[in-house]
Parts: sequence; structure tokens; C-alpha cells
Amino acid sequence: MENYVLNTESLTFRYGSSSPLLNFNNLTITKQQHTLLLGDSGTGKSTLLNLLGGLSHPTSGSVHIKNEDVYRMSESALDKFRAQNIGFIFQEAHLLKNLTLTENIQLAQSLAGYKVDKAHVLTLLQQLQLAEHVDKRPNQLSRGQLQRAAIARAVINKPAILLADEPTASLDDNNTQRVLTLLTEMANQHGSTLVIATHDKRLKDEFVNTYLL
Repeated sequence: MENYVLNTESLTFRYGSSSPLLNFNNLTITKQQHTLLLGDSGTGKSTLLNLLGGLSHPTSGSVHIKNEDVYRMSESALDKFRAQNIGFIFQEAHLLKNLTLTENIQLAQSLAGYKVDKAHVLTLLQQLQLAEHVDKRPNQLSRGQLQRAAIARAVINKPAILLADEPTASLDDNNTQRVLTLLTEMANQHGSTLVIATHDKRLKDEFVNTYLL
């Protein structure tokens, strides 16, 4: 199994006793086998992404990342494992509004138990064309800048997996391609495996590995 960065088995999830049980087919992804989770609204894409990222406990089944059974960890161990091995890119940036852009990225290093490397943070922000905004707070950034900042925070610790939830849903064709190229480049550069959950069928031809929900 050591070639697999992510593997799920018999994964199910139920929101409440009166809700239907969501069943997910087994999923196996090898290192840098960038993958698209494609499905219409209501098919459980975000739920599956949360399960893969250790954010929601499954009703049954297992998630293995780098051969570690995610849901057999203690909460504190899972928090650290997630910070070190999983990068999240949500539809909203979720940056802390009272911190500068640099401080937000440095916080991701600290939460993972790593020494803050300001030089690495600044280099990454420069790559993402954010060098002029390092001391700004989130409310001083444009939507596009916030999106790139979220990507910086997600990749700063060189995670095994980069999980992106609907990163192109509200974008036109040109910006969709731009964001997809950026995500792929950042994943490749940091040795991460990109997993995108979306209903955006424009992305289907961009991925060899597509998982239909």
C-alpha cells in the first residue's frame, strides 16, 4: 500500500437518524495522481471531501492517508496529522481577519508543529504574485488575491494531499483555466496530490483520474 497516498474502504455517512445514508465507492489515489470528484449538487461531494480531510467522522468505513488510518487517531493526533499532511482550499478563504497575510501563512506552519520559516513564506507569496500584499489583512485583498492566499496557506507545509472544494464554480472560462493551472503547478512543485470536488463539468477533460458521484 505504500504507493497509495489515499485509500478509502466502505465509506458511508449519515447526517442524522432521519437522513438517507450516503454510500461512497472505494477510492484509491497514488502519489500525484491528481483526481476530480465530479457530481451534481447534492451528491455528497463536499461531504466526501470532509471525510477525506478528517473533518467529519464517517458513519462506517475507513480513510487511510499515507497508510495511516485517519479515524483511529485521537483528536489531538488527527489535528497535527491534518495540519502536516492535508491542505484545504475552500470556496471562501477563511483567513483570520486580525492577522496579516504573512501571519496567516505562518500560523499554518505553527499549527503543524513546524518552525516558522518566514523566508519560505515570502518566497511562496512572491510566486503567487502577492509580494506587495504581505502586510495587508484579508479585508484589504481582492477576491482573486484571497484565493491565491488560500492556496499559499494550503501548500506551505508541502502536504501529501491538497483538497479543493469547488475552486472554479463561480469563474469564467479564462479564470477557471488560470486557477486550475495554478493549483496543478503548486501541487506538482510541493509534491502534493490534488483532489478537486466540483460540479463544474468544464474540468472533466483536464483529469485522467475522475471519480463520478
